[in-house]
Amino acid sequence: MIFVKKCSLVRLIIQYHKRLHSTGSSAARMKYLNQQEAISIDEELFNEYRFSVDQLMELAGLSCAHVIADAYAPDSLQSNKVLICCGPGNNGGDGLVAARHLALMNYLPYVYYPKRTEKELFKNLQHQAESMGITVTTDCPEAASVEGEFGLIVDALFGFSFKPPVRDSFLPIMNVLQRSKLPIVSIDIPSGWNVEEGPQSECDIQPACLISLTAPKLCAKRLLNAKHYLGGRFVPKRLEEKYSLDLPTYLSNNLFIKLN
Repeated sequence: MIFVKKCSLVRLIIQYHKRLHSTGSSAARMKYLNQQEAISIDEELFNEYRFSVDQLMELAGLSCAHVIADAYAPDSLQSNKVLICCGPGNNGGDGLVAARHLALMNYLPYVYYPKRTEKELFKNLQHQAESMGITVTTDCPEAASVEGEFGLIVDALFGFSFKPPVRDSFLPIMNVLQRSKLPIVSIDIPSGWNVEEGPQSECDIQPACLISLTAPKLCAKRLLNAKHYLGGRFVPKRLEEKYSLDLPTYLSNNLFIKLN
């Protein structure tokens, strides 16, 4: 009986490593999207596949929260207080969703959300976060307080529609991010980067972790010594084949996959 159990365990270990090897091979073939391809895929998800914006935002933000929990467990940080910097677009919406889920995972999210929109979806996301006791503020945090109070920064300022340069109203928070020694997790695009060409100067932020959504964008090839995850397990197979995405296989019931 003991021998049979050991054999079964060995088979499970072998199968697991085969799956890991297969995933790594698939990730190497995976397509990296240019800006127009990323926009076109989003448009098809909305128009042809009838996903709603809030539906995709919830899936993306949830997967981001799970990535953060995998990459930076609360007890591994100098503080479980997380600064989440949200912009006015869908990337910022992903950050607001992630904040709500992180609050349920033993983190203390604190949201900097300076440029609000009148869209009902974003008002609801802010209300949901605040209803859970999460601070959502328009006051840019000082660099010294960030380094002293927080353990992690989530960059959800600009998404793949961004075109440099950064607007003046976001320069203060970008300066905080550029100077910070805390690990920064960027959602989909490191803010300030060109979507296809990557960082535009030596002063651009260098995230410790990037969470690509749907599929990586070309700028992800310019990452330096960063963890790279893929999140957003919702891409229809037909859409994946149309754009030759060659997405890696998600393991088990995970909402994300680590690419390196």
